[in-house]
Amino acid sequence: MKAPQAKKIEKILEIHGDRRTDNYFWLNERENPEVIKYLEEENAYEELMMKDTEAFQEELFEEMKARYKKDDESLPYFFNGYWYIVRYEEGKEYPIFCRKHKSLDNEEEIIVDVNILAEGETYFEVGSVAVSPNNELVSFSSDNVSRRIYTINFKNLITGEIYSDQILNTTGKAVWANDNEHVFYIRKDESLRAFQVYRHKLGTDSSEDILIFHEDDDTFDVNVFKTKSMEYIFIASSSTISDEHRFIPSDNVFAEWKIIQPRIDDLEYSVEHFEDEFYIITNADDAINFKIVKTKINNCGMENWVDVIPHRAEVLLEGFEIFRDYLVLEEREEGLLQIKIIDEKTKESYYLPFSDPTYTAYIGINMEFDTEVLRYGYTSLTQPSSTYEYNLKEKTTQLLKQQEVLGGKFVPENYISERIWAESRDGETRIPISLVYHKDTQKSADTPLLLYGYGSYGHTVDASFSNVRLSILDRGFIYAIAHIRGGEYLGREWYEDGKMLFKKNTFFDFIDAGKHLIQENYTSSNHMYAMGGSAGGLLVGAVVNYEPKLFHGIVAQVPFVDVVTTMLDETIPLTTGEYDEWGNPNDKEYYQYMKEYSPYDNIEAKEYPHMLITTGLHDSQVQYWEPAKWTAKLRELKTDDNLLLFKTDMSSGHGGASGRFESLKEDALEYAFLLKIENIKK
Repeated sequence: MKAPQAKKIEKILEIHGDRRTDNYFWLNERENPEVIKYLEEENAYEELMMKDTEAFQEELFEEMKARYKKDDESLPYFFNGYWYIVRYEEGKEYPIFCRKHKSLDNEEEIIVDVNILAEGETYFEVGSVAVSPNNELVSFSSDNVSRRIYTINFKNLITGEIYSDQILNTTGKAVWANDNEHVFYIRKDESLRAFQVYRHKLGTDSSEDILIFHEDDDTFDVNVFKTKSMEYIFIASSSTISDEHRFIPSDNVFAEWKIIQPRIDDLEYSVEHFEDEFYIITNADDAINFKIVKTKINNCGMENWVDVIPHRAEVLLEGFEIFRDYLVLEEREEGLLQIKIIDEKTKESYYLPFSDPTYTAYIGINMEFDTEVLRYGYTSLTQPSSTYEYNLKEKTTQLLKQQEVLGGKFVPENYISERIWAESRDGETRIPISLVYHKDTQKSADTPLLLYGYGSYGHTVDASFSNVRLSILDRGFIYAIAHIRGGEYLGREWYEDGKMLFKKNTFFDFIDAGKHLIQENYTSSNHMYAMGGSAGGLLVGAVVNYEPKLFHGIVAQVPFVDVVTTMLDETIPLTTGEYDEWGNPNDKEYYQYMKEYSPYDNIEAKEYPHMLITTGLHDSQVQYWEPAKWTAKLRELKTDDNLLLFKTDMSSGHGGASGRFESLKEDALEYAFLLKIENIKK
């Protein structure tokens, strides 16, 4: 079977006096039978080319699945008189949401069994589950297409009745007012932007719902949430670089909404409530790495903000948790997350101790103010995810739950983790790299290494444990994460230096990290592989244009590769809200810069590495046609005989397959691909 080749239909795209020819533009016609036919042909080709790995994929799938506890359940947390638990039953793909009144010894009550809701569906996901303040009602939302458009339903927990109320086209989130009869929710516009907040009264048709807030600025989207105290409901309106919050008391849905601080360009802030004050984390007053302020509820404009935790240039403040007598901070210094405890009475402060060279630590679910117990999470490349309970008064730590790795083969001491630093091409920047490998794996030019990266939106890929990853570590791979600019690993400036007109730093950092790994004899180009998803797919797509011989192969998951065309199309989800990330190509300077790195626009007649590209037909974040067009153009122009495989999941979206274990088949395919091409030498 020959590789498919999409037909060419010339499309001229012109702006700023510049003409681009896009022969595969027509692949964006989702309802066109020829488009579906092409996607199916690519799927058939991928299946044929990987047929020799089918048994191995099944072996990998079963191996990965065997490490998971089939009847696992979440750590219970107590809230408003009930213990809440999410559990799985053996042989079932979806979670069961449960609760127990006052004591864990009491009888379980099932709130929502997603397995029942998902019967007969090829895709199903629950967005959120929210119980009313009186504990008698629950809202739950679901998506059976994978476009991240949710329908909200309601259930009476006393009678088990599912109400006729049904709210379509939402983000999935519902926030209960304290009267137990009103909820606030968010609707999406045609481009899937969250733009309107509505109030719904239980027992009425959604057509009667009241529009509370409409966000006119298409670079902003909205969120609605309740404070930890349950006393206030907030609407947050946010762009990439600006925030605006308004609030009402939770027990008065008809109250006038008050704004904390009207939006100002480049002013970011988020809010929590405690007693008669709001605590705010913000970048006000040039606090680029953020600070915490507080203000009285009745006078909450920024002119009244008083510093609680001042800005520190060397520390990125990522979050905080308020207790009656303690303030707990989530900080990042030199790339590593730390949890700082501050005793508000004695003013004593200290950090919880963590020992791995690279790891992730975070504040967990803490629903109560009046407690001396902090829940926090910890994981590293060699340590499974764990939840601890720390007694703030006694300064003692108790392990509550650790992710189980079944199968009897995993021992943390059999794996080694490191953090090293690569020199960037500018001679001034050092790029952190986290690595993990089996203790029996020798570093050499013949050692296979998988380098992962993302580098956008200020999102940091921290070093964390993966059950799935063991399948390649145990087969001799080194796994590495390049903490490149565009994320916030080394603070807010690390993000600012990898966005807009500095975006190329992201790609060059990844390339320089890869070259450093080769220079330090961890691997060689013949055995090094790159992986990234979404904006990380853009990363690996750009990198193979710049340095096509640096990697032996790449895996690009739902890749954002047609940057210029997508950012010029305001009807596509996320576009307008992302001008602050990538720039607006309607401005000639940003257009030209984007065009210089956009993977699709820079494909040339040259050799490329082996490539596996994946997408979902219903992807709402990166439309399927971006990787489809990219694949088609690569097939037309590349001059090598290396594998180029493109797989479309015809029933899923950006997050891949639904269900607890179904997505492991995607991991098995990717690993089988890597191990297959590892045996194909250059």
